[in-house]
Amino acid sequence: MRIAARERRPCGRLAFALRPVVLLALFIAGTGHPAAASADVRQLVYNVKHSVFGDIGSYTNLIEASGTVVTIKTTAHFLVTALGVGLHREDAQRTEQWQGDRLMAFHSVTKKNGETLEIQGKAEGNNFVINSPLGTITAPGTIKPANPWSARSLDSTTMMRVDTGKVEQVSIKDDGQTNIALDGASVIAHEYEISGSTHYKIWIDKHDIPVMFVVDDDSGQVTFTLRK
Repeated sequence: MRIAARERRPCGRLAFALRPVVLLALFIAGTGHPAAASADVRQLVYNVKHSVFGDIGSYTNLIEASGTVVTIKTTAHFLVTALGVGLHREDAQRTEQWQGDRLMAFHSVTKKNGETLEIQGKAEGNNFVINSPLGTITAPGTIKPANPWSARSLDSTTMMRVDTGKVEQVSIKDDGQTNIALDGASVIAHEYEISGSTHYKIWIDKHDIPVMFVVDDDSGQVTFTLRK
């Protein structure tokens, strides 16, 4: 933003008034102390493999926590090919905003084979209102998106599909602790099973990190394995 002025004196007063702010900024930068509390940031990157078509892309959850507020930014890139021919392409950008264990806002833009699907959702009172190509849906405030970023994402039997906005009832089964193979190493993780219109399995380690999850797709199983 530019401020135009014909006289020098007001500009001089403005510069004088801003000087303490500039000095404070320089002091903060010089000492390495941020003006506000820094967020705890965790990035989870997954390799995605289809049981029939092999490697099909990547899936990333960037998790930023500041106090009780958590923001999850999801990026997905999938490309399914057979004999060099593209069968399915999907790219998505999604943002979730949480307050404690409750989803407060959701926005996603998913592009599937040239078609764009946008979903908006926000908490209203005891409900969560979703606007999508399916229309406007009022769901319980306990709803969780189908995006396993923490065990907190599994504590509801009402789930929202992140690509369509569809709301469905699911059952969640805790299968207890187990060992899974991850990059040639054995990892101790807690196994969960989610059943609805789609079947999922999720393994979460002792640091509350989903190290692997499997989705039963119509065309086969899709496995998401933590890369870093």
